[in-house]
Amino acid sequence: MSLVVFFCFLILSLVSASEDQQEIKVNPGQDVSLLCQGPRNASVKLSEWIRPDLKSDGFLFFYRNERPYENYQHESFHGRVELRDPEMKDGDASVVLKNVTFSDTGTYECRIVTNARQEIKHLIDLNVTDSDHTAGNKEGGNKDGFRSIVVGLSVLCLLLLLLLVLFLFLSVENSTHQNIVHINLLLKSQVT
Repeated sequence: MSLVVFFCFLILSLVSASEDQQEIKVNPGQDVSLLCQGPRNASVKLSEWIRPDLKSDGFLFFYRNERPYENYQHESFHGRVELRDPEMKDGDASVVLKNVTFSDTGTYECRIVTNARQEIKHLIDLNVTDSDHTAGNKEGGNKDGFRSIVVGLSVLCLLLLLLLVLFLFLSVENSTHQNIVHINLLLKSQVT
C-alpha cells in the first residue's frame, strides 16, 4: 500500500512541477518578456537569469546589491536585455530580451533570492521560429500532451488507491464476520 501511495505522490508532484515551466513562441526580430515573479511583499536581493545549455560562463542577466552587472553577461546578450521594471516593484524580476534570433531558442532559468532569504526558480522554454513554420502548432503542445499523460496516471493512481482501500475494508469486514460466526459456534458448542 505504501508503494501505491508513494507513486501517487510522485505523479502529483510531477503535475505541480510542470506548471512552473512556461513555453513562449516568438518570431525572429521580436522583443519578448521573460516573466519571473518573486513574492510581492519581499525585495529582490539577487536575480540571475541563465541559459543552462550555453556551455560558457555568463548570464543572460545578473542583478545584485540593487544594480545590474553587465560585465557578467554572456556576450550574445550584451545590449539586448533589460529589466521589465527597473525598480523591481512587487518582486518582479522579469526581463525583456530584445531582437530575438533563432539562436536564442532554449530554456531560460530565473533564480531570485529575497531579503527573507527565500529562493525562487522559474523555467521558460523560448522557441524562436518563423511564423510560417508554426502555423497550426499551438503553444505548449508537447507540454499539454505530457500533462495529459500525468493527469491520466494520477487518476489511475487514485482509482487504484480507492480499490485498495475498498479491498482492505471488505477484508476487515469479512474477517470480522467470520470471527463473529466462529464465536457463535464456540458459544453454541460450550452450551451443548
